[in-house]
Amino acid sequence: MQPSTADNHLFACRLMLYVFQHDGPPASGPVKLFTPIMRTYRNIYILAISAALGGCITKGENVNNESTLNTYPVLQLSLCDTVLHKNYVADIEAVRNVEIRARVNGFLNKIYVDEGQHVQQGQLLFTLNDEEYRSELAKAKAALSSAIAEAKGAQLEVERVQLLVEKKVIAKSELEVAKARLAAVDARIDEARSSEANAATRLSYTIIRAPFDGYIDRIPSKSGSLIGEGALLTSVSDIKEVYAYFNVSETEYLQHTRANKGQEHPVVHLVLADGSDYPYTGKVETIESEFEETTGSIAFRARFPNPQSLLKHGASGKVQLSNEMSDAMLLPQKAVFEMQDKNYVFILDKSNQVKMKNFVPGARLANCYIVQSGLSAGDRVVYEGVRNLRDGMKINPAAITLDSIKAL
Repeated sequence: MQPSTADNHLFACRLMLYVFQHDGPPASGPVKLFTPIMRTYRNIYILAISAALGGCITKGENVNNESTLNTYPVLQLSLCDTVLHKNYVADIEAVRNVEIRARVNGFLNKIYVDEGQHVQQGQLLFTLNDEEYRSELAKAKAALSSAIAEAKGAQLEVERVQLLVEKKVIAKSELEVAKARLAAVDARIDEARSSEANAATRLSYTIIRAPFDGYIDRIPSKSGSLIGEGALLTSVSDIKEVYAYFNVSETEYLQHTRANKGQEHPVVHLVLADGSDYPYTGKVETIESEFEETTGSIAFRARFPNPQSLLKHGASGKVQLSNEMSDAMLLPQKAVFEMQDKNYVFILDKSNQVKMKNFVPGARLANCYIVQSGLSAGDRVVYEGVRNLRDGMKINPAAITLDSIKAL
């Protein structure tokens, strides 16, 4: 293999340096090759050769460095349209969920359903001991019958007194007294009828039926238990449809409102507790009128169909809101590093030298940031290996695209 030009120059410089560094034969010889004046010229020449030698070496090193530049993947930033997905923790509630409570005191006579059972509207659920309430109803009916009988006697008395008054046998005031007694008896009839109706109603409360189609929740009491008025017997949930309640910050609320302007009920998705996607989409129905002072958030309510009864009252999940964004600048998270709570990337100049640059991220996608400020379309950003870079380093860029990154 032929030596390179740089190697030839280096050899020549070293040879000349060796020659001029020696004074010649030993001092005992008859002739000295170097006089003092010649030594002065020799030293000057040595310095010149040393400088040339250094130049030769440096030139060789530069040639070697240029040929060993490391290659890094580089992405050129551009604007594109994208969809921003954001998940919010949601509480799931049945559209209709009713607590079944006892409306009278008594012993729980019988339970006709089981926990988790689906029931139809009007189906018998519980019965309470009704002996006491049957007695109250019978007593009320007797009081009503007595009042009706008394009213008949009072009516006959009014008719009798009226005849006597017409014959001027007794004073007219006696007739007024008789009519007043009849009115009092009629009032007692009304009272007795009210008491009878109340007793009948209380008796009906000993039979508890399902208010609508739904599923039975936990039944805390057992047959034979003494139940107080207002005690919880169970709950019934209609889960053909469910509500998902979730809170959104003021900034995100404004973004969502602007992005979905003109849509009456924006479509949302639900992610279940195990991370799987719920197969049916929902719609945002209502937004509360006020922000919470403590959290600065506002509550959304979305309605989801639940034909398979997969979602239960009291479950949890994540509602996913989707907002379309135009002219968004996407930056892979892998290209970003942090210093002192700030975000940086390495960008390339025209000579392929890297420079550290700060930027402000906006929203965050699965593996990308949406750049809010600090970077511009057309900037070339080092995608991978940023921990090995320093300001001013020169690299060999290998162009990649955002689509190729997403495909990984």
